[in-house]
This record gives sequence, C-alpha cells and structure tokens, in this order.
Amino acid sequence: MKKLFFLCLLCAVTLVRAQEQTLHIGLPFDFPMLLSANFGELRPNHFHGGLDIKTQGVTGKPVHVVADGYVSRISVSPTGYGNALYVTHPNGYTSVYGHLESFAPEIARYVREEQYLQESFAVNLTPDSTLFRYREGDVIALSGNTGSSGGPHLHLELRRTDTNEMIDPLPFYMEHLKDARRPLSRGVMLYPRQGEGVVNGSAAKQQFQWTQGGNSLNRRIEAWGKIGVAIRANDYMTGTSNIYGVRSIRLLVDSVEVFSSLTDRVAFDENRAINGWIDYDTYLRTRALYAKSYLLPGSRLRLVQSEVPGRGWVTIDEERDYRFVYLLEDGFGNRSEYAFTVHGTRQEIPVAQRTGNQLLRWDRANILTRPGMELVIPKGMLYEDVDADVQMTTDSAAIAFTYQLHDRSVPLHDYCPLRIGVRHFPVADSTKYYIAECSGKSRWYVGSKWVDGWLEGKVRSLGTYTVAIDTVAPRVTPLNRNRWASGRITFRIGDDASGLGSYRATVDGKFVLFECNRSYSRLTCNLRETDVERGGLHTLEMTVTDRCGNTTVFRERFRY
Repeated sequence: MKKLFFLCLLCAVTLVRAQEQTLHIGLPFDFPMLLSANFGELRPNHFHGGLDIKTQGVTGKPVHVVADGYVSRISVSPTGYGNALYVTHPNGYTSVYGHLESFAPEIARYVREEQYLQESFAVNLTPDSTLFRYREGDVIALSGNTGSSGGPHLHLELRRTDTNEMIDPLPFYMEHLKDARRPLSRGVMLYPRQGEGVVNGSAAKQQFQWTQGGNSLNRRIEAWGKIGVAIRANDYMTGTSNIYGVRSIRLLVDSVEVFSSLTDRVAFDENRAINGWIDYDTYLRTRALYAKSYLLPGSRLRLVQSEVPGRGWVTIDEERDYRFVYLLEDGFGNRSEYAFTVHGTRQEIPVAQRTGNQLLRWDRANILTRPGMELVIPKGMLYEDVDADVQMTTDSAAIAFTYQLHDRSVPLHDYCPLRIGVRHFPVADSTKYYIAECSGKSRWYVGSKWVDGWLEGKVRSLGTYTVAIDTVAPRVTPLNRNRWASGRITFRIGDDASGLGSYRATVDGKFVLFECNRSYSRLTCNLRETDVERGGLHTLEMTVTDRCGNTTVFRERFRY
C-alpha cells in the first residue's frame, strides 16, 4: 500500500511537471537577463522563492507582465517584497513581481485611494478580476529597491494558483541565460549518531574541507556505527560573480544512492522546514550553510528524499573503505562530483549522554513548564527530539524570572505560545510590560498580551526570554525643515525598547500619507501628491506609538 501511494504521488508530480513544460512565460524586461539569485537558495527560515533579476544597477526599468492575466493582489509594505504585484493567468499560474519602485498609473491611483481610505501606508489589496487586465508584454510597473531588498533588482516568482506553491521559473528562461559554470563545494560535515556512531574517536560533529582542486579532504576519516553527512556547496553562473543555490544534490555510498534533493518547487507550509535541512546551529555561529544528506524524523520537505531504510544515515559496520560520492547539478545540467573515503575502523562508541533536563519529543505535543513560565509546543513544531537544557535565573527583585529554554537556539516550525508570570509591578499600567527575547544585553519584543493573569507572546525558537518594561515614548525628529515649503517632509523615528507600532499624520486635521522605509526609521511625505492646498500656514501633526502604547505627538506650523 505504501509503495502504491508513493507511485501515485510520483505520477502526479510527473504529470504536473510535464504540464509546466508546455507553458509559455515571457520576459519581464526588454534587456538581457542576468540573475543575482536563483530559485531555492538556502536562507535562514526560508527558501528563496523566485529569481532575482538584475536591473543594470538602477531602479525605474519598465517591468512587463510575463503572460496574459489580471492583477489579483497588490501589496505595499516597508519590508518583505515592498511594492509587489500578483498577476493571475488563465494557464493556472500566478506571477509575482517584488521590490517595485512604482506601479502602472492606473494601479497607482487605485492603491493611493485605498491607502487614504484605510489611512495606512502598508496595504494588502485584492482588486476585482475585471479592474486591471493585461496582455503579455504590457508594462505594469517600474523596477525598484523597496522592501527587504539589498539593491536594485526584480524579484520574479511563479506560483500555482490553486495551491500557491512556488515553482522554479528558470526552465522558462534557459534560452535567455548562459551558464557553463558548475557547482562547487567547500567542505562536508560528518555527524555521528548519538550513542550509535563515532567519527575519529569522537561523538561530536566534525567539519572537513576539500584540498585544492577538490580531489580529497584535508583529514583522514575513520568511523564506526551510524553516521550522517552534510555538504556545503554553491552554484555559479557565467558572466556574474554572484553565488547561487544548487538545484540537485545526490549522495551515493558504494554506488548506492542514499539521499537526493531537487529544489524545483516549495510550498509555503513547508518553507520554514529548511531549518531542519540545514545545520541550523552551525549557521547561527559561523553563517556557513551545510545541507544535510539525511532526513530528520520530523522533516516535512518534499524536495528531499531517501529511499533507503536508514533515511540517509549510513551504517559503517565493516572494517573496509566506504566510498562516498556527492553529485551536484545546476539547472543548466552543469555537474560536479566530489568523492571521499570513510575508513571503517572498529572503535568504541560512546554511550549517549543526557545534556539537558527535559526531553522534548518531535512526534507529540510538549509542554515545558517552570515556576512562572509555560511554553506549549504543539505536535509538528520540532524536527527531531531536543534534550532541552532549561535554566531559570531567579532574582527576588526582578520583574520576572529569566528562562533559558535551551543552551542554544533551536528553531520551531511555527509560532508557539509562551506565557511568563510577572512577579513585581513597579509600573501600575499593565500595558507597559512585554515578553522579550534576550541575547547578552540585547532585547527583542516578543509579545504583550495578557491572558488569565499571564503575559503571553509567540515564539519560533527555543531561546532565552524574560519580561521587560517600556515606558519611554518613541523618538520623532523632523528633518529637512528648509524643504517643507516645497512640500517634501521627512521624519526620523525610533524606539529602543518594545519597538515601533504605528504612526499617523495629519495636515490641518486631515490624514496625509507618509511612506515608510524598510527599517521603519524614516517617514516621507510629498504634499504635492495630496489635496493640501498651497499658500498660507498649515498645521502638521505626527503621532507615533510603540508596541506598549507609549505615544509621541509632534505638532508644528509650517508654510507651504
């Protein structure tokens, strides 16, 4: 029955991929295409969901719709995709255009009207399918650098409309790109399975680097028992210096495939599961991305597969040489092969030792409690068992105790409710308290909701948390006053505790729109795009509120 299920699943996936190959997707620009990022690049907490197309180092390039369709969603945000358009096509797919500088005039007018109706810069709009219909090649926007963007480019995605699954757009643009460069690896990591394996006399994971030319590793590997492997690898393309993700990874041991990955589609509900594929701990400490070639028990990624019984774990139980071969391939068929030998050497396997004081199981719900703290972890939030080292720092004078949920950060697949009790109330106003994540002297806002006498926040990692107080109002600093008469008004805002929550501006008592940059630190308004009349004195009022309700109101008369 299980084999039949996987056969049916394979047939369905094959049919979908065959259907995708018959689609026609046009070019978004009328100049040669170069990529700064490809689909599926490994990033913390998510895969890169599309292609980043270079715009010759500038903004303002006309963006063409890639197929007939209608605008089904418009998003404006200071972060993420910034200004973004979603176009639904009759072929069953939706194209997404992110980090835009501006929209086509008719869309821009609609967005501005909605922003004033909602009195908000950030909007998420779903216009009627009859409002904005376009033919392939029509200009729908100008390219930009808005949102969480590190430089001018277009982020282009292709999604299945019915499932919202992201698919790799690269196959539709092969004739417009050149690539003769193969993927390259910088090293591998070996993981003895706790209590069941050992590498070079140690139960700790060990990193090995390729010697010059990638023909061998820098150290001899002797192992016994069950071991896992991970590889650090990137792809490269002709004509650019950028680094890309590797589309396909295969691991063979003695000519038998034990693991494979094909990064050609990702669903949103599995996106964060990338944290269970990469070596998350190593990434946090060194920023090096290693992709594991074995499956964690709670893995939900479809793009990684292991058909062997060990789910990618390799058993070394003979005193002989085991040949490991990595086969890397990019979207253009460029291939690399990296081989190394693991010498089967009988050695004592250390008994698995408990390092924590509370075992969290991946296959069930967990409740982690200490005096004054409760964390509920629903089933499916962990990728493997965690032997959590839970510590509580007590201080009779503190607002609340500080709770270390583990001695290192462990990612959870989604937000989980954390409650902490407040022991002392030096401030009478309960809205000024919030749960904060701690790292050294740094504090980050997590939540400030009161539930049954507890302070509650949502967390996505096992870190260190406590309760903090914010009674200080945000900073609001007017800039470029000498230009206000021309209609260009700018503020710098900030908050050092709970963080900025909202802002609202009026001129003569009427709402005016201020655009917000990606760091929420700068607000800008162009009065020429508003209905504020020129001539005479006007009263500007800017109200900024942080997440704990502290508010700063700036008022000033100015001439325009």
